[in-house]
This record gives sequence, C-alpha cells and structure tokens, in this order.
Amino acid sequence: MAATDAHVLELAGREVRITSPGKVLFSERGETKLDLVRYYAAVAGPLMRAMGGRPVLMQRFPQGAGGPSFFQKRVPAGAPDWLRTTTVQTVNGTPSRALVAADVAHVAWAVNLACLGFHVWPNRAEDPEHADELRLDLDPQPGTGFAEACAAAWELKALLDELGIAGFPKTTGNRGLHVYVRLQARWDSYAVRSAAVAAARELERRRPDILTAAWWKEERGRRIFVDYNQNAPHKTVFGAWSVRARPGAQVSAPVRWEELDEVDPGELTIASVPGRLERDGDPWAAIAPQSLEPLLALHERDRANGLLDAPWPPVYPKQPDEPPRVAPSRARRQD
Repeated sequence: MAATDAHVLELAGREVRITSPGKVLFSERGETKLDLVRYYAAVAGPLMRAMGGRPVLMQRFPQGAGGPSFFQKRVPAGAPDWLRTTTVQTVNGTPSRALVAADVAHVAWAVNLACLGFHVWPNRAEDPEHADELRLDLDPQPGTGFAEACAAAWELKALLDELGIAGFPKTTGNRGLHVYVRLQARWDSYAVRSAAVAAARELERRRPDILTAAWWKEERGRRIFVDYNQNAPHKTVFGAWSVRARPGAQVSAPVRWEELDEVDPGELTIASVPGRLERDGDPWAAIAPQSLEPLLALHERDRANGLLDAPWPPVYPKQPDEPPRVAPSRARRQD
C-alpha cells in the first residue's frame, strides 16, 4: 500500500479515514500508521476501561518515532462533528479544548494525526473536579533500571496491601513502572497528591536503601524515585496500553503482579501485546473504585508530626507549607 493512499476503517460505529496508512512510524520492524490503528483496535476493550471518557493530551510525531514531536492540547480546526471534546485547564489557568478518549474511533482519529500514545488526565471529562486515579510513578534514577523498579514495586504493593488498597502495575514502555489505584470520585487532585506524598515518604522510611521521596535529584542517589508530583493538579500521565515513540513500538502495558519479575518491557510491543491479551486476558480487568482514606490518614499523621508539604514542580504557584524551592546544595552556598 502506498504511503499516500487513504484507508477507511469502521470503528465504534464510525468511519475513520486514515491518510498515508503506509507511512512507517516505527523503524525496528517497519510498522505503519495503519498497523498502529489496528493495534489500538485490537486492545480497544481494555484501553477504554483504562482511559475511556478521559481527556487526553496528544503528542504528535509527524516523522514517526525518533523524529521531532510537539504536544497538542487543543483539538485542531476541521475535526469531525462526532468528535467528543472537553475544556481542560493548564497549571496557569489557560483553557483548552481537549480530545476525550470516548471510544476507539477517537483514538484512531488522533493516530491519524501521528499521535502515537496518549497522556491521560486523572479525571473523567464530565467530572473535572474529582481525580479518580492515583498514579504512583516508580522512576529509575541513574544506575538503576527495571529490575530495581520491580523491587520497589513489591515494597509498594506490601504497603498498599496493609492499607487494604489494590494497586495495578504497568510498564512505562521504558525502564520504569506505574502503579495505579482507581478511586471513588470523592477527592480533588490536591488530596490525591497528598496521598502520593504520604506513600512516597512511607516507602522511603521503610526501604531508604532502594526508594526515595527526594524531589531534588542530587539527593536521590542510585534509588527509585517515587514521583508523587505526577498527581499534581492538571498533570497527565502516559496512558495504559499507549505506544511509546521508540523504534520498537514498546507499549506501556498493564501486567499482573504474579508475572512482574519475569516481564521484559522491551518485548511488550504492538506486535506482541494483542496476542498476549488474547491469551491471558486484561491484567486490569478487576480494577475498581476504592477509598483514598487510608493513605490520607498517613498524610495527616506526617503533618501532625511536623512534616511540611513536599516540593512542587517550578511551574506551580508556591503552595502553603511548602519548603523553599531551592536545591539543598544551593541553599548551603547561599547560607
């Protein structure tokens, strides 16, 4: 099929026109734009359980994986009438008309714009005031990798088990791991972030040799950083089942705890994941809303013991009870 041909697919009751379907997006095996659309169609059920009804931030790669990219919050002019959108806000309050992942037809429409994967908001489009997902990001620091992230994930699972909370892991499509907790729609992003801060601090207390809650890179060492700020208001996280812009088309793939130590994230690709899903089913099939209160109780305990808020990213306004936003080494020089 020539790269300039167009191909029409019927998805979720819609006809979606894919232009340049033969354009190669992933160089390792030569997968095309049409291959990527068919991948998302193959995982449509689990994909929609994970991100259906949520606003998404599109990262577009006009030249495919490995080429330059740009983020696009706003749906461009000329979008089809059936496309569902919603208004989201950036950190500074700027509104944008964002795509909603209403069904796989919406996903395919975005893929046609060379969007490879999706950065997903933690709330549903109809309820922007409540974050119904806690995303615990286990981020390998220099000198660590996926094996260390797995060891950190087991410590996190032990904590969540003690609190009666079910966490659901996924690869990031690279070296790290995300553990998701689906929440009852009762808390805003500030509360969810507070819970993430509490989890990070508790994990560091228990295993300071392999885990850190330190915001400043100079303090992290060769440990796994629990990036609590992935839960800050208006923050998106790379979505489950989404495809990374890597030559091998690696997927940010949900996995079962029982298989975590055997998984090779490099082998979870658009070529392998659909067959794995058909054989083993959706590892997140049981994901369901839970209470955040056990983690918020840890947060209240920490604050009662005199701990300040954890540092926020520099793009956010200064928050109450936040420590100075200066790296410890710089603070020492200033003193």
